[in-house]
Amino acid sequence: MAQSKDPRPPREPFRSWLADPKTQSERLRSQIDEILSRLEGAALAVPRQDQGLEGSLDYLYRKGRVLVRDGDLDRVRAVPGFPADAPVVDAIIDGVTALAVDDTQLALDVVNRALGAGVARPDHVLYVAPASCCPATEPVPAPQSNPDPDVRRDPSSTGAGVVLSVVDTGWIPGLDNAAHPWLGGVTGDPETVDPADIGPYVGHGSFVAGVARCVAPETQIRVEGFLTHGGAVFESEIVKQLDQAMQTLPDIISMSAGCVTHDNLPPLAFEALYEKRLRHMKGTVLVCAAGNDGSRRPFWPAASPWAVSVGALERDGRRAGFSNFGSWVDVYALGTDVVNAYPNGTFRYREPPASTNGEEAEFTDEMAMWSGTSFSTPLFAGMIAARMSRNGQSARQASDSLLRIARAHAQPGIGPVAETDMIGDVDPGH
Repeated sequence: MAQSKDPRPPREPFRSWLADPKTQSERLRSQIDEILSRLEGAALAVPRQDQGLEGSLDYLYRKGRVLVRDGDLDRVRAVPGFPADAPVVDAIIDGVTALAVDDTQLALDVVNRALGAGVARPDHVLYVAPASCCPATEPVPAPQSNPDPDVRRDPSSTGAGVVLSVVDTGWIPGLDNAAHPWLGGVTGDPETVDPADIGPYVGHGSFVAGVARCVAPETQIRVEGFLTHGGAVFESEIVKQLDQAMQTLPDIISMSAGCVTHDNLPPLAFEALYEKRLRHMKGTVLVCAAGNDGSRRPFWPAASPWAVSVGALERDGRRAGFSNFGSWVDVYALGTDVVNAYPNGTFRYREPPASTNGEEAEFTDEMAMWSGTSFSTPLFAGMIAARMSRNGQSARQASDSLLRIARAHAQPGIGPVAETDMIGDVDPGH
């Protein structure tokens, strides 16, 4: 294979990749193929208007399952055309059950026509890097002109005493070394790396933890390894795992995964997670990536009113062209050309145009540059941790203050903008 000495293209060609419909369609296909090949049972619902992949997908889901609230089980089974003997295959979380069906799409249609939209919903696939692709780019070696991230050294806002849970691909043991002093003490579910062929999304969780630590270097961080199947997981599985993770009582949960959904309704299991667990955890905040479609379409759970949704900015302050946007996005933070820790080894590019040329890159400095709302999310989570230690606020209070400050710095055509130098600003609401 041809090897690229510097696979990072100049900024304008890079920008054109994101804007070119043909390239985006090819990238979408490659990302979906990765998920479908690695997550057994996953299927693609294509848009009704064109029944194809040219444009955008509808959503990804688990074949042969529908999710129903426990209180709706009897009336769902009584709908004509729905299998009355549909067995319960999973009790996902208190209040929501998974039923087995032969045809998920048909089951959804007959139930929702009879009982109303959203009574039955798919078991959606959440993903860290496909479809509404996050990250927006594949990793590239960090440029020598910017070899290290900017680690904040403000002794009044280090994040000391704050517990942050990162929901991602896991933690690479050994990255908390002399080359990455800001990662000291980070723990998590171990993620395996093959230096001969670093897999897609491998190292994503460690990179995300590094972004948060650079903002708040003394924050206690654990990286949960939930997204191990091509960066994707079924809604039913991640909600059960999140429910368990919340038993450790984190102050902040940073999640760079999400999905678009059937009829743009919120995922049912996440609604139950909020109702049964999160809303009772006074002061805890869930910070979620807004996704990278460059679209107004809601990306869940970021679009939920009880989550903090984070879009991405370019380094010049503009909204990143890949970032989702709209009234459901709470705040925008830097998410382009972010530099942080990454494992050494060979990375083979799987997305066009780099994959078309058989390009691969050698990572030798344990650093990478990456772009996506995946990375603006932990930056804002780190800002919350830093403000907590500075002002003695809870995570919810610190988040609310920072959002008010961001709204006071809103930019026309973008919206609320958060920068790390705002951590100590006076809350305009008080």
